[in-house]
Amino acid sequence: MDEKEKLKKEILEMVSKYYSLAHAKKEFTPGKTRINYAGRVFDEKEMVAAADSLLDFYLTLGKNGKEFEEKLSKFLGLSHSVLTNSGSSANLLAVSALCSLQYPNRLLPGDEVITAAAGFPTTVNPILQNNLVPVFVDSEIGSYNIDASKIEEAISKKTKAIMFAHTLGNPGDMDEIMRIAKKHGLIVIEDCCDALGSAFDGKLLGTFGSLATFSFYPAHHITMGEGGAISGNSKLLDKILRSLRDWGRSCWCDPGKSNTCGVRFEFKIAGVPYDHKYMYDNIGYNLKPLDLQAAIGVKQLDKLPIFVEKRKENFKMLFKEFKKFDEFLTLPTWHKKADPAWFGFPITIKPHTGIKLIELQKFLEDNLIESRRLFSGNITKQPAYRESKFRVSGKLENSDLIMANTLFLGVYPGINKEMINYTVDKFSEFLHK
Repeated sequence: MDEKEKLKKEILEMVSKYYSLAHAKKEFTPGKTRINYAGRVFDEKEMVAAADSLLDFYLTLGKNGKEFEEKLSKFLGLSHSVLTNSGSSANLLAVSALCSLQYPNRLLPGDEVITAAAGFPTTVNPILQNNLVPVFVDSEIGSYNIDASKIEEAISKKTKAIMFAHTLGNPGDMDEIMRIAKKHGLIVIEDCCDALGSAFDGKLLGTFGSLATFSFYPAHHITMGEGGAISGNSKLLDKILRSLRDWGRSCWCDPGKSNTCGVRFEFKIAGVPYDHKYMYDNIGYNLKPLDLQAAIGVKQLDKLPIFVEKRKENFKMLFKEFKKFDEFLTLPTWHKKADPAWFGFPITIKPHTGIKLIELQKFLEDNLIESRRLFSGNITKQPAYRESKFRVSGKLENSDLIMANTLFLGVYPGINKEMINYTVDKFSEFLHK
């Protein structure tokens, strides 16, 4: 071992020791320890991988990115995955790819995409950003997913796709959604940013539609700090997605590489000989993460099965205890074929109780228990969309109720039984006072 490798080994050993000192597990003290709704769960392996990548100082996407894409694809049983810098970027790239000049029967400005009114903004934003028209459908109370029974009536001659999220990791009704899509020739995009590891009828979410998107923000099932991915089985879409992610370029060389095709200088634009590295097939972006982030992601992906089981375990404990609050709260529901890897534990205050959600949230916050609203609620009422062009199918009564009365609690692997018991005690105190 030369001096350089010896020094690197010593540095990485020190990083591992630093983890054990700086990030040692702390005991939970009721009323003093904050219970986060989500958070990163890691050990020395992620820190060592990040330090190792930093010492190489390659920086831009490289070998770790390739390894992560391959491992994610293998986990899902799909042929392609494209790593990007966030789940929101993944959604943007997925919709943009379907609008690409390279995609047959591409989506055109004015085409409609059916989606849920109650959800996260960046499921909807790419539809608007590509000059398409979102058609909003109501959601179910309990599952909080798009109401599949109302999708078909929302279809018009302009409808070309369905894009929806599996809310909080709870699988949508994929039997009905895929039946409708097949019947009407609609493209399906699954937003699985909250649902990595969830399954429907024994099949992982993200494997039903044409494209699936994922997020690796610290709140999600695995993290690389910031990060996301798009997965699918289409070789053409994979090519388009990589082009869009990497400035829209024609060239398929990895960053820092040249002349992979062997004919770099034999291309022409309008009869003019041109360098293929600076030819562009798409109006694209630069939405790559760092290879350092991917190095963290590779180690996180190894832990995914454990994370999924812990989320299910925490959800099960909360569900069992919260049954005693049935008089006040609507508890979560799920399809009989669903096997959710839960992102959160959603509850809706029953309207007849007169309980104000904001008062409950403030009480929980005062007692160091984090909660979150179900994202945007009825997104058509959010100020950002007051001048946006969209269509509403039917009434959005449940979306309004979600906006007024729904929140979710954490179930991430950093939460333990003592934290859950404390949370239940505080709910008892608030609801029965």
